[in-house]
Amino acid sequence: MWLTSHAGPFRLNRLSIAGISHQPIRVLHISDLHFAPGQNKKAEFLKQLAELEPDLVINTGDNLGHKDAINPALSALGPLAKFPGVFVNGSNDYRSPELKNPFRYFVAPSKVPERRDIDTARFTTELENFGWLNLNNHSGKLDIAGKTIGFIGVDDPHENLDDLDSLDAQVKEIADADLTLGIAHAPYLRVLEAMTKSGASMIFAGHTHGGQLCLPGQRALVSNCDLPTEYASGLSGWQFGDKESILHVSAGLGCSIYAPVRLFCPPQATLIELN
Repeated sequence: MWLTSHAGPFRLNRLSIAGISHQPIRVLHISDLHFAPGQNKKAEFLKQLAELEPDLVINTGDNLGHKDAINPALSALGPLAKFPGVFVNGSNDYRSPELKNPFRYFVAPSKVPERRDIDTARFTTELENFGWLNLNNHSGKLDIAGKTIGFIGVDDPHENLDDLDSLDAQVKEIADADLTLGIAHAPYLRVLEAMTKSGASMIFAGHTHGGQLCLPGQRALVSNCDLPTEYASGLSGWQFGDKESILHVSAGLGCSIYAPVRLFCPPQATLIELN
């Protein structure tokens, strides 16, 4: 569905998934805001998302899209702060964007520069002050809709910051949870395998922008990681050994200020009802 026109060309997808939770849980998945000062329509859309009153907000990173974006991004996310939430970082939560040749993405995933010019510690602390769990190579638990949900998370795999060895300890810390969810920014196959084998029933990620420049029908041409392009957005099922999981990849709400074009892939968030 599309929300009201004054919010701009942002789309809300609605999904329902059976067999995950015995009691319905409404999860709002947002990702890749790439927020920059002056993006008022995006802020208005986030305000409208808060009116959905989700049980849980999952934020899979790349919130920032400008070196001066921390305060505007926190203000835009503020309406969602009243709900329980979790988050991980993406590369743009560590550094501001820079001008690149967008056609390089068709050759290989983008490279990781060493430059860091974002006060990441301040931004993550402010999200923690919302009451949201910081899952960057950490686990956590929240009581949602009468259930204890356990989370396992990793820092950005695209930055090679994911500590997959920490997952064993994370799982032990949430052993009494009714449901385990995996949270990552970039859906690299190594992460999907590790989280699935660690018992995550469902995994949430972003990073891909859904391909950003797509063929009609939102058919992605690139994923900017090793995830096959047919899974660059939406739901897919995964099996590793005797363990299975469901992956949801958000196509995201933004893109770089240096590549502000999306084709057949509108900026979007997803409200998922887990049953």
